[in-house]
Amino acid sequence: MSKRQVKVSIYRYNPEVDAKPYYKDYDIELDPLDTKLLNVLMKIKDLYDDSVSFRRSCREGVCGSDAININGRNGLACLTDISSIKGTIILRPIPGLPVIRDLVVDMTQFFNQYHSIKPYVIDDLPLPERERIQSPEDRAELNGVIECILCACCSTACPSFWWNPDKFLGPAALLHAYRFIADTRDQATNERLDELNDPYRLFRCHTIMNCADVCPKHLNPTRAIGKIREIMVKRAV
Repeated sequence: MSKRQVKVSIYRYNPEVDAKPYYKDYDIELDPLDTKLLNVLMKIKDLYDDSVSFRRSCREGVCGSDAININGRNGLACLTDISSIKGTIILRPIPGLPVIRDLVVDMTQFFNQYHSIKPYVIDDLPLPERERIQSPEDRAELNGVIECILCACCSTACPSFWWNPDKFLGPAALLHAYRFIADTRDQATNERLDELNDPYRLFRCHTIMNCADVCPKHLNPTRAIGKIREIMVKRAV
């Protein structure tokens, strides 16, 4: 199998030494086994420029740590096929969050919004002897939401989150909010709905569906947000 050349242009910014961000180009020779974008990033860091900063961990699309903007679209470097990218590969940090260095962003606001929805089952009933049982139908309602890996691809593709990151929870947090509202083991549905019933926290979603378009796990936060709204309407009538 023959080798191939690719050009990679990476957003560079070290606030300790750089007056402003810039792009640096790398001409990379790929081996046949360099099939994923993360392979390319690691090759750049190992062989071309060890100052390039990015996050990565599991390399299997599970940890979500290597979320970046790839030619204008958010995605995971470890799941992105090099063959799917035509021309120069342009890599930027995921938008809407402060840049710490190069492709590494500050996730504090994202996780603040996630933790604000109380992402755990709330149940003050006496503990059962073994476990809290769900029917197969009740458990199936959680499919399509529990697979979220909190990579932030969806929230950082959402204009409402860019504009109001301290007020609008964002697609990821709202997806998890629905996950616990829909969980039959949770006893705090009304309290959760009360906390979401706010002009910003929930209702800044304009259903443009950027979140569903970029989710690497093929989830649909817009649908979950719509279900929360439906539950609110049913509760009000």
